Amino acid sequence: MKTTEAMSRNTLIIILLIAFGTSVGAQEALSLDDCRRMALENNKSLRGADIRREESHYLERAALWQMLPKVSAVGGYFWTEKSVNLLSEEQRERISHMGDNLQADISASLHNELDDVPLVGQLLSDRLDNVLANTGLDARVNGIGQEIVDGFETDTRNMGGVAVTVNQPIYLGGKLVALHHTAALMEHLAEVEYSKEESATVVAVDEAYWQVVSVQHKKELAERYAALLDTLEHNVSLSVDAEVATTGDLAKVRVKRNEAQMNLTKATNGLALAKMLLAERCGMPLDTVFEVASGPTSQTSQTSQTINMQEVYASRNEMKMLRISDSIAREGVRVAASALKPNIVATAGYLTTNPNVFDGFSNTWGGTWMAGVVAQVPLFNPAGVYAVKAAKAKRSETAYKMQEAEELIALQVNKVSYEHELAWKKMEQAESNLTMAEENLRLAEESFREGVCGSSDLMAAQTAWLQAEGDVLDAQIEIEMTKVYLKQALGLR
Repeated sequence: MKTTEAMSRNTLIIILLIAFGTSVGAQEALSLDDCRRMALENNKSLRGADIRREESHYLERAALWQMLPKVSAVGGYFWTEKSVNLLSEEQRERISHMGDNLQADISASLHNELDDVPLVGQLLSDRLDNVLANTGLDARVNGIGQEIVDGFETDTRNMGGVAVTVNQPIYLGGKLVALHHTAALMEHLAEVEYSKEESATVVAVDEAYWQVVSVQHKKELAERYAALLDTLEHNVSLSVDAEVATTGDLAKVRVKRNEAQMNLTKATNGLALAKMLLAERCGMPLDTVFEVASGPTSQTSQTSQTINMQEVYASRNEMKMLRISDSIAREGVRVAASALKPNIVATAGYLTTNPNVFDGFSNTWGGTWMAGVVAQVPLFNPAGVYAVKAAKAKRSETAYKMQEAEELIALQVNKVSYEHELAWKKMEQAESNLTMAEENLRLAEESFREGVCGSSDLMAAQTAWLQAEGDVLDAQIEIEMTKVYLKQALGLR
């Protein structure tokens, strides 16, 4: 029973060890395309460029809507302590008592006309006064006067109003069209900036990727070199025991072996740092465990290509950005010149108020439609003239920048092309040296086995071989990187 339980435990342990070993050994192998894809997905600068591209798109939409009608509504309420009075206190008093005044005036006129008539004049005027008093004319006219006074009462202590207006620019000196063109150019500029940032991200990832490949291969060379020295140390140690070599020879080998172990340690640490840099540029955690898929795959021979600088100027993002900047500066001149031209705006709307000013200030809502055209013509604007001159000067500056950029791009293309050709020459020389170093190492190993040469000669041959292998690897990496730089210089994707 105990034996069965022990066997079960051992089986479980073996399964766990196999699973653990599989998970450790199955490290992710990343190709250069994988690294580029992850970098483009996770690069923060690229995300910022994408946000700026989105922002410029919305600004272009906003500039377009500036040319379309704008509808707005405004409303308000006000309370005041006193109402607005259209009549003075004296006028209100006179109008509200105009019946009494009228009757008094009529009575005075009758007495003036009839009192001078003999015998019956006084009696007749008194009689007419009584008749006039009995008619109630004064009260009726007083009522009419009071109605007039009440009609002029505004009762504006509580006022409210709402207005809905539509404004349509007709002509603003070409400013709105220029602003829309500028916004569209800014959107295009954001696209080019994103492409430029994308290209820079790819170059940065390629640099980190090939750095990992270089250090990893150098680590493998260091391991092979250390293994050769281990074997050499063993053989020299046997030779010392056989008294065909001295302890000094063994000491030299051991010193060289320690140097090789130190170089291996440096290469291991360098590989870890190079992988951390690649992980950071790919957006992965720095402690991610991974392997690169393959090493450099240089062509067997250099392929020549004819460079058309006009096509390069048309493809480079820097030149595209400068051309867009020149167009933006041109629109800036138009915007500045619009301040010297007339502005015409059409407006229409509906206004309603309470009290209703269209119905004797009654406490109801009343409104009216309105429409019109507003024109503004600048007569004296020296600041606008100087603003136009400044905008034109700014555009002239862009032309000089384009000329300077073309010169720098031509210099960069020639420099990178020369470095690419030089890398191929280095590759040819390094491969020739490696062939000779391998043959020299083979002869040295045979001579050492036959006792013709000493350990120092063999170590010198091994060192030369290691150097030649490293030179070939460096040349391969340099070819790959100059390809990337040349592609970037030519403005290719």
